Order: sequence, then structure tokens, then C-alpha cells
Amino acid sequence: MTIISGKIFVAGDNIDTDQIIPAQYLNLVPTIPAELEKLGSHALSGLPDSYGKFVPEGQLKTPYAIIIGGRNFGCGSSREHAPVCLGAAGARAVVAESFARIFFRNCIATGQLYPVETPARLCERLKTGDEGELDLERNTLTVKRTGETIALRDSGATREVIAAGGLFDYARTAGLIKK
Repeated sequence: MTIISGKIFVAGDNIDTDQIIPAQYLNLVPTIPAELEKLGSHALSGLPDSYGKFVPEGQLKTPYAIIIGGRNFGCGSSREHAPVCLGAAGARAVVAESFARIFFRNCIATGQLYPVETPARLCERLKTGDEGELDLERNTLTVKRTGETIALRDSGATREVIAAGGLFDYARTAGLIKK
């Protein structure tokens, strides 16, 4: 059973990859551990100040395990760094009404982050700092402040790929690629 518990960070509609990881940080190489950690420290640093800080000033990790988005989360360029930096910062999942196709695919391919779709408009109902419990088996998000349990869309086989560490690790484990 995969349950992700922790604080929630609320974003809105059309959060693009330049807001997720601004272009000036794309020279950081995710395969180098120290640079991956630094990349994570800049996650969501392109958002307007009104959102607050996803990663506190001077820190490398975020206190938020779950990101709530609106429509079209991850739009913009095809930068693989976007889900990688969120995962490197310590986020485990993004729950949004819809995702940009390439961002969704990059979440699965890299194994860094669970992209979970919701039919509900959560970005207007939840607050940054709320505590949540995301149950990926039951496809629910429970918000501790309200006690509400929200039904989410089933992520299907994507969970297995992400849990394996991404597309290449899953393919090796499943025998699709020889070790």
C-alpha cells in the first residue's frame, strides 16, 4: 500500500515548467548527487511571491510532500528537470485537475513524483500547510483539517513504474530490458 502523508502546498492553474524550475538552474546535472540536491532547493522558485516559499530560504528540502495544482500543471517546455527537482526537494506527489502531457510522462519516466488527477477543484478548497494523506491504492486524499476524503482518478499502472524508480528501472525489473 502506498500512502503519502504530509503537508500540502497549493498552486493554481497553468503552473509552467519555468515556474517549477527556472531556466537559470537547468545547468545543474541531476545525475550528480550534490547538483541534484541543489536543483531541488530551487523547486517552484519561479512562482510569484504570493504563493510563499516551497523550499524555505537557505534550505535544500521542502516541508511539503503533496502539491495541489489546478488545470494544466507542468505546461511549457519538455524539461525533465521539472519533476526531478520537485522529487529532489522532497515532494512525493502532485494532485491536479489536469497535467501537461509531457510533464505527466516525465513524472513517470523519471520515477520522481506521482502525478494524480482529481475531478475536484482542490486548489480553491485547500490551503498551503494543510496536512493530507494521499492513498494511492484507494485513490483518495484525506485532508486532516476538514476530515474530508476526496476521490481521485485511478493512476493505474503508472504507480508501479514510479515505485520501481522510473521507466528504465521498471523495464529492467519486468524483463523488458536485460540487466
